[in-house]
Amino acid sequence: MPELPEVEVTRRSFVDRIRGARVAGVHLGKPLRWPLGAEPEVLLGQEVQDVRRRGKYLLLDMNSGLLMVHLGMSGSLRFDAMLPPPGVHDHFEMDTSLGLLRLNDPRRFGAVMYMQGETDPRAQKLLAHLGAEPLGDAFDLPYFAAGLKTRSAPIKQVLLAGDVVVGVGNIYASEALFRARIDPTTPARALTRPQVERLWAAIRHIIQWAIDEGGSTLRDFSSAEGRNGYFQLQAMVYDRAGQPCRECGTPIRMLRQGQRSTYVCPRCQKMPASRFKEA
Repeated sequence: MPELPEVEVTRRSFVDRIRGARVAGVHLGKPLRWPLGAEPEVLLGQEVQDVRRRGKYLLLDMNSGLLMVHLGMSGSLRFDAMLPPPGVHDHFEMDTSLGLLRLNDPRRFGAVMYMQGETDPRAQKLLAHLGAEPLGDAFDLPYFAAGLKTRSAPIKQVLLAGDVVVGVGNIYASEALFRARIDPTTPARALTRPQVERLWAAIRHIIQWAIDEGGSTLRDFSSAEGRNGYFQLQAMVYDRAGQPCRECGTPIRMLRQGQRSTYVCPRCQKMPASRFKEA
């Protein structure tokens, strides 16, 4: 699933090229997770003023309303002056004066929705509960520490919930917890002050690093320019079960938390064997 770094990489790869583009046509393929919410004709003649991101949502500001895009489990956007004819998995196309914007989504869990603005009830339902952006000014250490103090769930699951800090998905949560040397099954409110400080810094470092590497391409992610990401090649623990830790040589272990895979170094993260039996 594309996570925050992949969505930000996508945004950066086409925002400057689509800004100012005027919509000439819209084509819908098979139904996606959520409907467009308006007749496609409402977009005709409108201008794309900017492309922003909130969590994993891309927000295309139009001169009237906005388009909210979610890439779902397997979606990717392409934007170019010349693209091949649409394929069976291309479910949204917006033809503009500067190029064609196309959403490819084999599993159709993504969405493109037209709304009047961020105050639209549908937008509020999706955005209002989101936590602070990990690279934003609001995500400071006091805010993070206060948010964790009220949560009794394991820290890995609190990170994935997205209501304290947004966009730290499965890959980057495992990597940040390893960098901070924290057992992912530890209750969030039980973390010590030094652990909270290390985790706060690790989240910011990992997310920025992943963006700089173009995100992670595990299966089919690519940017709007068709480029793959390379962060997965730098991963310390994620998807490396059985391989030696890059720092201490201990075999990486995998455990299940809330139906998600968590990768850890038992030695670096000081995890007793009992943790794996309980998970």
